[in-house]
Amino acid sequence: MIELFRNPNYDLIGKRKWAYYISLVVTVIGLVSLVAKGGLRYDLDFTGGTLLQVRFERVPSVGQIRANLARIQLGDSVIQEFGDSREFVIRVPLTKLGSEEVAKRVQGALGAGTELGKFEIRRAEYVGPQVGHDLQLQAVYAVIAGLIGILLYIAVRFDFKGGVAAVIAVFHDVLVCLGALSLTNREFSLPVLAALLTVIGYSVNDTIVAYDRLRENRGKFVPKGRTFAQQMNDAVNQTLSRTILTSLTTFFSAAVLLFFGGKTLEDFAFVLFVGVITGTYSTTYVAAAIVVDWTRYVEGRARRGKKAAAKA
Repeated sequence: MIELFRNPNYDLIGKRKWAYYISLVVTVIGLVSLVAKGGLRYDLDFTGGTLLQVRFERVPSVGQIRANLARIQLGDSVIQEFGDSREFVIRVPLTKLGSEEVAKRVQGALGAGTELGKFEIRRAEYVGPQVGHDLQLQAVYAVIAGLIGILLYIAVRFDFKGGVAAVIAVFHDVLVCLGALSLTNREFSLPVLAALLTVIGYSVNDTIVAYDRLRENRGKFVPKGRTFAQQMNDAVNQTLSRTILTSLTTFFSAAVLLFFGGKTLEDFAFVLFVGVITGTYSTTYVAAAIVVDWTRYVEGRARRGKKAAAKA
């Protein structure tokens, strides 16, 4: 295997308290954004409604499009550029009308007058309210099932503390990604859900590698006086080259998709882009750090119990 670092001995675990503060600040910023904006902006797949992709012959303004759509009174439509200043996606909220009727009315409204010029409707999609609701529930179930599976797997393979710490790290990564979506006004869609599940798997894989090295090291001779924190720091350092190489490969792939993959893949790539960074960070400064502090607390409590028993 390629080694970026030869016998690294960085005090990564020793800086965990600063990392706790960083994680707290980043997570709070994301949560504040989510609360201030009333939650995530859901894609049509989750909310239901009609989506129309329209390409104009000349560049229109959002205000002109909205003014024309106001004539048909179908509610507050969401109008967004779609990769090109002449191409827009129009999301019409749920109505009693069918998708074909909505498309006809939107086409008539956009064609009324000469302000917008010629245009072409390239795509029309409709999602019913029940389908959108079912997809929201399935998204929640998928994430919960993933977290439970992670907890059980790591608890059986390593220990319960490791399982809980890994789930907290994954939860941290998901919150950071959702906060980033909120701060950048991106929508939560099915591709974004797929990216989140990918980030969960990626984060857990890194954590398992570090835990596995720790278990191997503890199975060998551990020098007397070597604390658990130092042993965990050794494991993180020994897997550092592998972690950096894997992270960089995924990071550059996500960056290429984000900047050159087109509008369709942009949100998916954005979540991967953020998730790779936070997933790599959380392996050391959330999962490993929590296990270290939890172990110190348990060992300290056991020592105090022994001293109290000896005095008695």
